[in-house]
Amino acid sequence: MKVLFLVQKEQRAILDRLYEGVAAYSDCDLRWLTSEEQRDLRGYFRREVDVSKYDRIVFFLRFKQEVRQVAFIRSIPNLVILEHDAYQNYINCKYTGKFSSHYQKLPWARVITSGYVVTERLRGEGFDAVFVPKGYDQSLLQGRGRERDIELAFVGSTKSVAYSGRKAFLDELAKVEPLLVTRTKSGEEYCETLNRIRFFVSADVGMGEYMIKNFEAMACGCVLLAFDQGSEENRALGFKDMHNIVLYSDIDELRRKLQQLREDPQLVAEISRNGQTLAEQRYTFHALGKAIVEAMQAPLRARPTLGLLERIRAWLGV
Repeated sequence: MKVLFLVQKEQRAILDRLYEGVAAYSDCDLRWLTSEEQRDLRGYFRREVDVSKYDRIVFFLRFKQEVRQVAFIRSIPNLVILEHDAYQNYINCKYTGKFSSHYQKLPWARVITSGYVVTERLRGEGFDAVFVPKGYDQSLLQGRGRERDIELAFVGSTKSVAYSGRKAFLDELAKVEPLLVTRTKSGEEYCETLNRIRFFVSADVGMGEYMIKNFEAMACGCVLLAFDQGSEENRALGFKDMHNIVLYSDIDELRRKLQQLREDPQLVAEISRNGQTLAEQRYTFHALGKAIVEAMQAPLRARPTLGLLERIRAWLGV
């Protein structure tokens, strides 16, 4: 399968291994688009792309740029959209309902989303949605067997509006437990910090799916204390409470389970080991690259022939 894979050049997350995973299982033409190129997809395609060469054209671009250029995007054949933020369609934020509205204008496109329940909701709305979860960079993050001198911590951002529930929860927890909330540089510093943490608090409150930090923490051997996203999501991911993850629905439950863990080092070791094994077996970017290729292989829905007016609008990019 010949794939044109368009990704963001300027992006905080390091996703190179994910792209390599896709390339390992397809004939992949990977291109990093600048912000300027993403703002003018029509111009980029006119200069740089022969769409007839590709079996699939995959967008992994900024959503806010996609929605502004839907007239042109409607003209692209064999379109697949890879989206890690579609959960925002169903939470209270500036993108509430915007993903559904966008996909309604592209009903023939396949959408690969990273939440099981989110995917099922999109499918229920009639979209060709496929679930491939988030994961972690196996080349940057791994357990190192070092002493864990930080008992309870969260590493990451709390500033976005989408993370407002996360910040509120962590602020409340910090009032009653010795919680460290910090930021690090990506790569080596992040890996070293995760390997110092015994209990990683994942507070994806109200998001409806598990963010990438869950898989990163598990891969580094932390015992993951995660806000429970529901039985369907957990079953799809293989998450089993007090076996390979510790699930909670409020601060009281988290504190009860945390006290149990503090009193049972053997249970801590078992959950850590089982969680790390699950991450290593199922959630490396290499494995997920293969899953993404498999998700795009089935025949796509037929794209209707554009009328003259639509062809003119696509050419003009309006």
